[in-house]
Amino acid sequence: MAYKKDSIFKSLDWWTVLLYLILVICGWFSICGASYDYGDPNFFDLTSRAGKQLMWIGCSLVLASIILAIDNRLYDTYAYLIFGILLLLLFGTIFNPHEIKGSRSWIVLGPVSIQPAEFAKFGTALALAKYMGEYTFSLSRTRNVVTVVAMILTPMLLIVLQRETGSALVYTSFFLMLYREGMPGSILFSGICAVVYFIVGIRFSNVMMFDELTPWGEFAVFGIILLLSAVLVKVYCREVPKLGEYIALASSSLILLGYLFSTYVIPFNVVYLQAVMIGALIVTLFVYFLRERIRNFLYIILFAIGSCVFSFSTDYVFNNLLEPHQKVRIEVLLGMKEDLAGAGYNVNQSKIAIGSGGLLGKGFLNGTQTKLKYVPEQDTDFIFCTVGEEQGFLGSSIVLILYLLLILRLISLAERQTSRFGRVYGYCVLSIFFFHLFINVGMVLGLTPVIGIPLPFFSYGGSSLWGFTILLFVFLRIDAARSA
Repeated sequence: MAYKKDSIFKSLDWWTVLLYLILVICGWFSICGASYDYGDPNFFDLTSRAGKQLMWIGCSLVLASIILAIDNRLYDTYAYLIFGILLLLLFGTIFNPHEIKGSRSWIVLGPVSIQPAEFAKFGTALALAKYMGEYTFSLSRTRNVVTVVAMILTPMLLIVLQRETGSALVYTSFFLMLYREGMPGSILFSGICAVVYFIVGIRFSNVMMFDELTPWGEFAVFGIILLLSAVLVKVYCREVPKLGEYIALASSSLILLGYLFSTYVIPFNVVYLQAVMIGALIVTLFVYFLRERIRNFLYIILFAIGSCVFSFSTDYVFNNLLEPHQKVRIEVLLGMKEDLAGAGYNVNQSKIAIGSGGLLGKGFLNGTQTKLKYVPEQDTDFIFCTVGEEQGFLGSSIVLILYLLLILRLISLAERQTSRFGRVYGYCVLSIFFFHLFINVGMVLGLTPVIGIPLPFFSYGGSSLWGFTILLFVFLRIDAARSA
C-alpha cells in the first residue's frame, strides 16, 4: 500500500497542481478586494465573504487529497451511479421551495447552500467517459450518438427547469469533446451557422432595405443559406463539376435582379423570391441525387431545409420562449438597445472598472468602482473586473496567461492518456474550463451575453470551487494511474 501511495505521489502532475494553487490564491485575493469595506480589513473573519471563501478553499484542499487517495478504478466503476444520483438531485431541486435570485437551483442546508448543477458537470463527464470508453463505441453509429446527446441534454433540461439557463448552457461545451473524439465537422459547422443565423436574423430583423419592404435580417440569412449550399455542393459533390458555381451565379444574379425590380419597378419583399429560390435549389439537388445516387446531395438538402426552419424559428424563440431579462440582455449585447441603467448596467460598470485600472492598476484594495459597490455581483460572476481595476491590464494578462497554461496542460494530459475513458474525461474537463473562462471574461468585457456563470477558482462560492476542484483532481488521479 505504501508503494502505491508513493507511485501516485511521484506520478501526480505537480505542474497542474501548482497552477491550481496559484489560481485559487489569486482568486482569494480578488475576493478580498471585491468584498472589502473601508475600515474593515479583517479578511479572516469567517462571517465575511473572504473568510468564508478561505474556509471553502481549505475544504477544497481536503477534498482534493481525498480524491487522490481513492482508487482511480472506482470512478470508472461507479460512473453511472454517480451520474444517476446527481440527476435525482437536479430533479428534486426543481421542486425546492427556496429561491435565490429567482433560481431554484440551490439546496439549502441550514447556513449552507449547495448548487447541484455545479457537481452534475462532474457526473456527466464521468458517465460520458464511461460510455464512450467502451470497446464497441463509435460515433459513426446512430444509437451511440443519440445516447450521448441524451446524456448531455438530460441534465441541461433539468437545470433549465430550475430557472438556471446559464448553468445549463455550460453543458454545450461537451460537444467540443465530441468533436475531438470523431464527431463529424459538419455538426460543428451547423452549430456555427445556427449562431450566425440567430445573430444576423435578430440583429437586423427590424432594419429595412431601400425598398422599405425587405428586412435586412431575413434577406442576409437567406442569402447566406444559398451561398453556403453552393459552396457545399462545390466541395462535396465534385462528381458533378461546375454545379456549385452555377448555383452561386444563378442565386446572386436572381437576387440582384429581384432587388433592382423591387426598388425601381414594383416593390415587394425580396425574401419571398429567395424562399422560392431555396425551394428550387432543394428540388434541383434532389433530382441530381436520383440521377447520380450521391448521398451528399441529401445532406446538403437537409442542411438547406434545417437552415430555413431554424431561421423561421429564431424570431418565435426570441420573442416567446426567452425570459424578458434574457431578451433584453441579448438586445443590449447586439446593440439593439442601450440600457445603461437596466440590463446593460452590469456590463457598463464592469467596463468602467476595468478601464479605470489602466496598465498597472490601482493596487490591492484601492479600486474605487468595486469598493463603492458600483458593479453588481463583483465578487461572483463579475470578479474579473476587480482584477482589471486593481491589477490593471498587466495583472489581467497574467491571470489569463495562467488560465492558458492550465488549458494547454490539460490538453497535454488528455492526449497522453492510455485509455479512452481517461482521454474523454480529460477533454470534458478541458471543455468545461474553457467554456467558463471564455463566457465569463467575455461577458465582463461586453463580448458575450450575461448568463451568470462563475470564473473557475476566482468567483466567490463553495459549490463552484468544490465543483471545479472535483473535476480537476479526479482527472489528475486518473492521469496519475495511467501507467499503473
